This record gives sequence, structure tokens and C-alpha cells, in this order.
Amino acid sequence: MSNKNLATEILVHIGGKENVSMVTHCATRLRFNLKDNKKADKKAMEKLEGVLGVVEKGGQFQVVIGNEVANVFQEVTTLGDFNTDRTAAEDVKQGVLNTVFDTIAGIFTPFLPALIGAGMIKAVMSFLVVLKLVDSGTQIYAILNIIADSAFYFMPMMLAYSAAQKFKTNPYLAMTLGGILLHPNFVSMVDIAKAGGDPLSLLGIPIPLVSYSSSVIPIILSVWFMSFVYKTADRISPKIIKFLFVPLVTTLVTAPIMLVAIGPLGNYIGNVVAAGISFLDTRAGWLTPMLIGAFNPLLVMAGMHYAIVPFGLNSLATVGYDTLVGPGMLPSNIAQGGAALAVALRTKDSKLKQLASSAGVTALCGITEPAIYGVNLKLKRPFYAVLIAGGLGGLFAGIFSVRRYSSGPIGLLTLPVYLGDPVSNFIFAILACVVAFVAAFILTLVFGFEDPAEAEDVIAVKAEEKMIINNAAMSIVSPMSGETVPLSTIDDEMFSTEILGKGIAIKPDIGRVIAPFDGIVNVFVTKHAIGLVGDNGVELLIHVGLDTVKLDGKYFTAKVKNDTHIKKGEVILEFDMEAIESEGYQVVTPVIISNSNNFDSIWPTKEKQVHFGDDLVNINIMEGDINYEM
Repeated sequence: MSNKNLATEILVHIGGKENVSMVTHCATRLRFNLKDNKKADKKAMEKLEGVLGVVEKGGQFQVVIGNEVANVFQEVTTLGDFNTDRTAAEDVKQGVLNTVFDTIAGIFTPFLPALIGAGMIKAVMSFLVVLKLVDSGTQIYAILNIIADSAFYFMPMMLAYSAAQKFKTNPYLAMTLGGILLHPNFVSMVDIAKAGGDPLSLLGIPIPLVSYSSSVIPIILSVWFMSFVYKTADRISPKIIKFLFVPLVTTLVTAPIMLVAIGPLGNYIGNVVAAGISFLDTRAGWLTPMLIGAFNPLLVMAGMHYAIVPFGLNSLATVGYDTLVGPGMLPSNIAQGGAALAVALRTKDSKLKQLASSAGVTALCGITEPAIYGVNLKLKRPFYAVLIAGGLGGLFAGIFSVRRYSSGPIGLLTLPVYLGDPVSNFIFAILACVVAFVAAFILTLVFGFEDPAEAEDVIAVKAEEKMIINNAAMSIVSPMSGETVPLSTIDDEMFSTEILGKGIAIKPDIGRVIAPFDGIVNVFVTKHAIGLVGDNGVELLIHVGLDTVKLDGKYFTAKVKNDTHIKKGEVILEFDMEAIESEGYQVVTPVIISNSNNFDSIWPTKEKQVHFGDDLVNINIMEGDINYEM
């Protein structure tokens, strides 16, 4: 399925573009904020080719795509005519915890590409220095370091923009707040005061001496406060001066309060968090990485893994390294890759082997959703192996106090971010990966899994047994209720001479058509006819009325979307029999097996009256023609 077709199907099953308040994407997921989650058809979306899974968590409807997510996102925004730069989603009713997770994810998700780019550059630089290809004292290293550090140093400004989107306020006024915290003159004043100069104050109110470069919490709290100031100023401002009054009041009220109170409070909270992590690192350094290593896949599935990202960033900003997020997530991601590659080695199914191989390599590089949803979780037991192996790798990293010195994608490609003093930190990080990979690989082989290829063999045997028991026959049930009529009596040679295929006709007594079996449905543009391709191998044409194509869809209402998989008994079409007959058309409906040549013999029921679900047509099956669903 092309990206455009996939985007079209997603918008249909999401409840239509009018049901979307906001859509963003991360490395592998489309993240929708919907006006009404009940309008989204999760089960139908999970069956789409190209969708690895659907998660409804944290107030968001998340569609897992994988590596093609950016391209699908582009198609979604184009088809839906969405403004991706608008402010946050409309208010939805959700719990406090879900609101917190949604806010954190919404703030950090758009910012991730900047962190990933900077982190990868840092990793490459560390690797080049270790290999002595670049000297840390050279100009080229200094320039590359500026490039890599810019995303971290100016983090408050970038977070200000995405925080403004979530808090429904002006993003440029928010970025101004970030600029104030990072202004060279303000930074210089703080440095001088720290060195023993005069203390800083504003109108006699002291300004705490805090450095905000690379900080996270202060700017988020400041923008949150600014959103209330902005709304208040906008509400009370006279229209004639609103353009001037609102930004003036917002900035003059928010900025001083940020400098004297909110910023220092955010800094204090960050320091408390860092102290808590340091306490855990000192007293039980093995615990947190082990827990994150074990349960990170569950956080990813719930879409809550971004909720712990700020802790890692805060540690990098306050103490210069991270012993929590990186050392815990790293072995978890590697375990996903190990389990998927074990599946690729063992499976006899060619499609699964290809998927598991690519998903395994992708997971080793830090993108785990393809491995989770496409392989390990689907097979269940490999997923259990991942949880155990991730915990073991995290335990190893915790015991040896593995530290991450920069942010970025969490995988093998960014292992150089663990290079530091001592060098053994890098070695222990590698060993933690080895522990996780080997454990996941071996446990997957030991636990085993249900191989689709082997399952197909079993199904084929059972199908053959069933064909023998049933004398190689099956029945198609009636999609309508009414009186049966032989095709030979139909006043249309295409049907009466069985040119289109064998079958039977029904004079309906209810204007409704249901699915006689599971399969893919297509309703003609004029809605008078339905084509079905069944999971049982039968291709069925249901033609409501004679010459009703001339009505051009009038009096017909389709209840399903084309090219979707429907279940037996599901309503496909409704029509107004009286209105159709008043226009001079017959409503007698031929039910035709259009691939009749694939079957040994076909004979319709002898019953004169049928109801929905009654046996209508019997089929004698040529050996090997039909794949039964068991």
C-alpha cells in the first residue's frame, strides 16, 4: 500500500479529518489528538498494511508506522489540510495523569529531531577522538562542538516553542522568554554576581543567580504561566489596541516573575530531581536502570517513554551525565533487536524472516517499534524474553554505574556518548548491550514461538481433514431475507444465462444486505452492486435490482468503506425498496459466484424462503482451491 493510500485509510478509520484536533509524529508514530476517540476504529486500523500497531494512551491516539512515519505524516497533513504549526489540541476530557503524559510527550516529541542530530554529532566526535582522527584541541573539533552543543544550550528556546503549542499560547512570545534566560548580558551578569560582585535585583526584589542553558523545567513552567497571562490580557484588552497591548502586558508581567520566581523554582525542582537520582545512584544504583531496562517496552507501548526523557535531560544539564534513562533504555532496545534476530534465525516463514531481520537491525540502532509490534509482541514469548533480558542488561549497567554523557538515539550507533573518564564506562556500556542481546537471543530460542509457517502447515492439514469430513463441500449463507428465484427466470441475459457466474436470486422483503462471510468488500460507485472477495476463496457479486445502475446511487446507503475487511453478518448496504420500485425498477437481487470455474459444482438451496444467515448456495470444492479459515 502506498503512503498516500495508507494515509487515506488512516484518516477514514480515525473518524475523518474533522475528528482530528492535532496530529504530530515522533520517530515511528503518528500521534493524534482526537475530538472523540470513540469515532476511531482501532481494530480496522490495526489490519491496515503498513500499520504495526495502535496505542490509545496519554490522551492520544497513536498509530505505529515505523520508519516511513515521516512520509505518511506528510500525506496525512496534506490530505487533511492540517496546520501542523497551530497550537495545541482542543480540550479533551482525560485524567490528570493522562494530561501530564500528553503534555510531556507533546512538548518533547517535536524537539526530538534536534536532540537526535546533536547527539549523533556528539557520538561521532567522541569516536573520532578515541581513534585519534581528530584532536580535541583543533579548530575543526571546536566548530563541530558548537554545532552539537547548540541544540542543548538553546534548549529553553526550542522547548518554549513546543510548550506554547501545548499550552495554547503565542509561541514567539514564549521563545522570547527563552531568549531572556539565555541572553549573553544576563548570563554575564549572573557570572559576575557569582564571582563576588553585586547581587542582582529587580525593583528591589532579588534575582537568584541561576544559569539556564540546557535547562528543561524552568522554561516549561514559565510558558505555562505565560499562557494564563496571555489569555487574561487578550480578554481585557480593548480591540483597538489589542495588537499592542497583549504582547506588552504578557512580556512585562511574565518575564520579571520568571526571573525572580518561576525560573529559580524550576531550577530548584530540577536540582531536587537530580539529587533524588544521585541518591538512588549512590544507595541502589542497580535498581533504576534494571527497572527501566525491564519495563521500557511497556512504556513504549503505552506511549509514555517520553515521560522519562526529561529526567535524563535534567541530569545531563545539572550533573553532566545520565545514569537513569540512557543506561536503562539502551539494553532494552538491544534486547528487542536480539529477540527479533533470533526469530529471523529460527522461523521458516520467508516474510517473517525478512521482517524480523530488518526490525532487529532497526532496534539495535534505537528504533524499537517495528520489532515490538511487528515481531516480538505479536509472537508473545519473544516479548517475554525481551523484558527479562532488558532487566538483566539494565542491572549490569546499574551495578557498574554506566553513565551517558550526551543525549541522542539510544542504540549501538550512539555508543560513543558513553565515552568519558574513566574509559571503562564505555566498556561496561558495551558489555551491558552484550548481556541484553545474548540473553534475549538465547531466551527467545529457548522459549520458542508459534512459527506462522508451521501454523500454516497445521491449518492445511486440518483443512484437508475438514474437506474429507464434509465431502469437500461448503455453504454460502444468504446476505438477504426474501423469496428465492432461479437465475434462469431473471429478465437479464447476463444473469439468466450465467455469463457472470452461477448462483441464485432473491426477491428481498427487507432492504438490507449483510456479509455472508468474512472478506474484503467493495461497493460500486452507484451503490447498486457489491463485490466480495472472501477469506474462503469465494468471489461474490450481489446485484441489487435490475438496471438500478441508472439510479446513480439514489435510494442506496453504503454502510462500509471500500477495500476494508468485514466480518460475516456485518451490514454492507441498505436500500429503500418501495422508492426503487416506484421508479419502475425491480429489486430482485442476483447473488452470483463470479469465480464459479474454480469449483467442481455449485447448487443453490431448494428453500423458497430464506432469512439472513440461512444456507443459500452449496459449493463442491476442487482439491487445493480453497484455503479454509479454521
